[in-house]
Amino acid sequence: MRILFAFTGGRGHVEPLIPLAEAARAAGHAVAFGGRGSVLPAVEALGFDAFATEPGRKPPERVPLQPLDPEREARDFRDGFVLRASERVPGVVQLCREWTPDVVVGEESHYAALAAAELLGLPFATLVVLAAGTLATPVLVAEPLQCVRAEVGLPDDEGASMLSDRLVLAPLPPRFRDPDFPLPAQITAYYRPFAEPPEKYDGPPRVYFTLGTVFNLESGDLFSRVLTGLARLPVEVVATVGTAIEPTELGEQPAHVRVEQFVPQAEILSRSSLVVSHGGSGSVLGAIAHGLPQVLVPMGADQPLNATRSEELGIARVLDPVAATPEDVRNAVMAVLDQPTYRADAELLQSEFAALPGVEHAVTLLEQLR
Repeated sequence: MRILFAFTGGRGHVEPLIPLAEAARAAGHAVAFGGRGSVLPAVEALGFDAFATEPGRKPPERVPLQPLDPEREARDFRDGFVLRASERVPGVVQLCREWTPDVVVGEESHYAALAAAELLGLPFATLVVLAAGTLATPVLVAEPLQCVRAEVGLPDDEGASMLSDRLVLAPLPPRFRDPDFPLPAQITAYYRPFAEPPEKYDGPPRVYFTLGTVFNLESGDLFSRVLTGLARLPVEVVATVGTAIEPTELGEQPAHVRVEQFVPQAEILSRSSLVVSHGGSGSVLGAIAHGLPQVLVPMGADQPLNATRSEELGIARVLDPVAATPEDVRNAVMAVLDQPTYRADAELLQSEFAALPGVEHAVTLLEQLR
């Protein structure tokens, strides 16, 4: 079988697809990726065929940190991912005609891939990349999606079946999903994207700090404030700032604080006691997979939603990215390290995650779509 994995956006939109693509390849299927040109080298480095269905973007610029604004984030998602989907449909259609997949798997914000599959009569599955939900909701996207359908020549979909009658693959523990925005039970398959639960880290306390691969450039002085707070802790700290930022920009750090541009997330999580992050879905789910408590400083996109859900589940403390002082960071990290309930609740959620069917189950479901 030939399976096309389609994404739009940056690394956070393609990385959740990779474990499933690797499992499909291991099962003997032909696999390819289609998406933003500037992200494809990371996919090709893993040995996958990859094709540009939309142009790469210029390297992002550094911008000031903005206060949280849920309405702005909802508007940006609607305008950037839904309404612009009509521009992206031709690229996906062309790739499907040239590569001839039997099944298309699109990450959930790639409405162009969903429309292209319908235009071509191809089976389609959606993969969840917004862990807590509450952003890609029918209330927000159904109306603009009708505009997209009209623009690309699809019929009206007043019942919103386009959003509700496709297989949904969810690589996350069900309890993390916001109960006010559940995934449709009859078509959703939850699974774990890792083979075995990572072993528990029992070494000296170590904190991992990241602001992701996009919002790291929209964080203003947040790196400096968080690192100053972490430097006051009697624990080892490993921070990653991304390839567009030089660690030397943040000044000389004490011996117990190491700042790198990049460290593989799975590698550092397996040797950490706690994660400080922006609350992106990949970072949060990675911490959950390792049973790690968290301190979150959400800046935008789905991060505030993930942070709220993490706090509700007792696995994290949340700080305001604009107002948080170094002392706030220090106190929050110490509180989470000192109170065993945070680690206990994180390990409970980890065990629920690990009890889900493996990624091979998701491959089997894709095989049944053909």
